[in-house]
Amino acid sequence: MKTFLTGASLLALGTSAAIAGGVERAVTSPALLFEKGNYAELSFGTVSPSVSGTQVLPVLLPAGGSSGDIANHFNQISLGVKTAVNDRIDVAVVLDQPIGAAINYASPTYLFGIGPGSQAEIDSKALTAMLRYRIDENFSVYGGLKLEEASGEVAFFNGYRMTTSKETDLGYLVGVAYEKPEIAMRIALTYLSDITHDFHANENGVATTFETTVPQSVSLEFQSGIAQDTLIFGSVRWREWSNFDISPFVYINTPALSGGLPLVSYSKDSMTYTLGIGRKFTENWSAAVTYTHEGKRGGFSGNLGPTDGLDALGLGVTYTKDNIKVSAGVSYSHLGDTSTRVASALNTAFSDFRDNHAIGFGLKVGYAF
Repeated sequence: MKTFLTGASLLALGTSAAIAGGVERAVTSPALLFEKGNYAELSFGTVSPSVSGTQVLPVLLPAGGSSGDIANHFNQISLGVKTAVNDRIDVAVVLDQPIGAAINYASPTYLFGIGPGSQAEIDSKALTAMLRYRIDENFSVYGGLKLEEASGEVAFFNGYRMTTSKETDLGYLVGVAYEKPEIAMRIALTYLSDITHDFHANENGVATTFETTVPQSVSLEFQSGIAQDTLIFGSVRWREWSNFDISPFVYINTPALSGGLPLVSYSKDSMTYTLGIGRKFTENWSAAVTYTHEGKRGGFSGNLGPTDGLDALGLGVTYTKDNIKVSAGVSYSHLGDTSTRVASALNTAFSDFRDNHAIGFGLKVGYAF
């Protein structure tokens, strides 16, 4: 039952996790290490957010109106391979896209805030290698290294332009797990270190440097059988988003552009909770449903990520035949309301972003060999 339900459980979770916690797009999890024997999986997901806001406090110019839908839809691809070296050691490698953003303020009526025609993107790729050692039937420890590449660019209506170099830096993860196979129980506690990128940037033709840290996290993942062919599962995840800051040198030191505010920052950390239930219906079919809640951090949000918290429902279905497992998932997320501001020498603008949402779809193919 444990391995049969894994695909449905994780896919129902993953399609909502792709918009949780700041600019997070993928959650680093040890779950692949616990697949039986040798195993490979390929996942594809697409998320369509709908995020819009309205100016509420014009100062020097006429009212800016609606921002329009500023959040571009995005795709996610991940590949994982796991090998059982012997009866005690398992190794796994995962390629994914851990962070990202795609914002476009296209509305010509949105004259305040970040301004019409402003765009921003954050791109990343990561390769995570993990090893698990079984101490006995119940306890195991695991760890690994995460090599992350990140880059970004912005183009604002006021003429500010910035592109960064692609920087690749290293982090690590460590964890411990307890299992009780007879009831499909597993509890896994994972620490993921922060990763600091030292970017070279071109800001309006000026060569600069700045530092951004992708923050550390602690996650607790659990599952257990509660009845015949029925599994409960979930996770609790903390991430130190208060340590995430994008402050390019020219931008932050030009009050007329930034008013001294970072390009992106978060005032508080995030806590994300997920609870789900999965059930095997036949020898070939299983399904899972999840609920995810991320609490509001409060205060102002950044104009490049104007949401605060979320509530999401996810549904995943898995079909298993011999050594092939195919899962499909869908999620609906209500994105938390928030306000944003831009302070500069020319104006102080406030906007409200309310009643926004996102829809995600995912497909995963797993193969045991």
